[in-house]
Amino acid sequence: MIHYHLSFQNPLTHFVDIKITVKDNQQQDLYLQLPAWRPGRYELQHFAQKLRAVTAEANGNSLHIEKVTKDRWLVQTGGAEEVEISYSFFARQMDAGGSWLDEAQLYLNPINCLMAVVGREQEPCQLKLEPPQEWQIACGLPVTEKHTLEARNFDELADSPFIASDSLKRETFKVEGYTFHIWIQGDCQPDWEKIKQDFEGFTKEQLEVFGDFPVQEYHYLNEILPYRFYHGVEHSHSTVITLGPGELLMAPSLYKEFVGVSSHELFHTWNIKKIRPKEMLPYNFAQENYFKTGYVAEGITTYYGDYMLARSGFFTAEAYFEELNTSLQRYFADYSRDNLSVADSSFDLWLDGYKPGIPDRKVSIYIKGALTAMLLDLQLRKATGNRVSMDTVMRQLWERFGKKNIGYTEQDYAQLVGEVAGQSFEAYFAKYINGTESIEPALDEALRHVGCTLAEQQNPLAYEGKYGFKISSEGSMKITAIAPGSPASELLSIDDELVALNGRKLENNLQQLLALEPEEVELALFREKQLRVVRLEANDKSFYSKYTVQKRKDATAAEKENFRLWLKQEF
Repeated sequence: MIHYHLSFQNPLTHFVDIKITVKDNQQQDLYLQLPAWRPGRYELQHFAQKLRAVTAEANGNSLHIEKVTKDRWLVQTGGAEEVEISYSFFARQMDAGGSWLDEAQLYLNPINCLMAVVGREQEPCQLKLEPPQEWQIACGLPVTEKHTLEARNFDELADSPFIASDSLKRETFKVEGYTFHIWIQGDCQPDWEKIKQDFEGFTKEQLEVFGDFPVQEYHYLNEILPYRFYHGVEHSHSTVITLGPGELLMAPSLYKEFVGVSSHELFHTWNIKKIRPKEMLPYNFAQENYFKTGYVAEGITTYYGDYMLARSGFFTAEAYFEELNTSLQRYFADYSRDNLSVADSSFDLWLDGYKPGIPDRKVSIYIKGALTAMLLDLQLRKATGNRVSMDTVMRQLWERFGKKNIGYTEQDYAQLVGEVAGQSFEAYFAKYINGTESIEPALDEALRHVGCTLAEQQNPLAYEGKYGFKISSEGSMKITAIAPGSPASELLSIDDELVALNGRKLENNLQQLLALEPEEVELALFREKQLRVVRLEANDKSFYSKYTVQKRKDATAAEKENFRLWLKQEF
């Protein structure tokens, strides 16, 4: 067993003191590896930059320790049977993947700061905390004695965040024999009965999809913050959700986000924590784990997160369509959909998947992944007379791969879809997953099966819809995006600062001035501190269209029944 001991002296410094005790050592050269990334965010995060003063000793004597890569250390043990490695970790990142220490709590993601003993990753691990005696611990790991947790191996330890505090609140509910703990750290006034009722609703729907749950007990670890925030990260036995502001927790707008992110993260307990791409089974924490199936891991989960809320009745159909419409607006807000497939964008998560990047380079695996998941769901229902749906696909992924701890490939997934459908879906994967063909016609056709349509409307903002450029909403009026083939693409550049239209100073009045439909559009602008004047002329195209899902007035009785089978709601 590998022993980890955590303590702190002054919580206002945010430094956690960590000691790793390696017993029964048989190595002259002992290597320790700190993770370079965390599951749920597929980019290198270089946690080692938050460590300070790494030392090693045995029998009270110092040992030589040196860094051999950015996050790997070598200890020359001299044959010592018991070795101690000590260092401090700066815990001051309050999001769902970070860690935080102050006078009120220690919230820690072990993957941020605990080193694995190379070659002994499969051994049990003990994590002993030394907080104030009155603090309790919220964690998915079993507590063996006060302030002591145990994990079966390093992977489980790294995957088990915890909150230690004396102000934790907890409520528990059960669904089909499984126990769910909702922990809240932070200043808020939760309506526990409403929360439990809504959580039970989407939990039952998800269990109906898969049949059973991967773990007997599950923990929602909620950091409710005094400022606006939204983030969630999945784990095998738990999720961490950071959300705020706390005083608005039960207000409709924030409560919707609270329930939505909780549903999303619960679905991940199956989809990615157990149903996992072959490239990540097991995880290699030392380097990138390239995979092309992010549209399955994140896209399908994004679809189901809100879809389960519609099926459970938390969302009305109209409220669900509002969520879909938000995704559609985000998808059509740029032209990256023409340049990189969702499969290739999955692979490139490790390159630039979590930042804007250059214009129109890549799509979001969350947004396009969700839209293509809905498309596939409706296409399967139509092709099989509602006999088969995405539920069938997910249940089979769980039974064949997740339950058996077998990683799936992109070929496995495509083959499974065709198998359950009883017909080829090669065109779907070629066009919309591995290709960049427009999804609008196919999505509109699929929505007709459930009495709906994908309605296109011209962008009401003239500078976007007519001239093809977007501007910043705060501060100076800078160009932030330009549609390919638009009038703006010939004359404007990213970061141009617009200052006047037809001689009139621009002061958040661009739309109002363009709404007057002037005969000519002469823009004065600064480009690299140089004053320029350009004249825009509209062409016969429109840009940045707005798309919405709407019910059709001419929907047939059969289509209305398909709608009911899809959303479990009357048309």
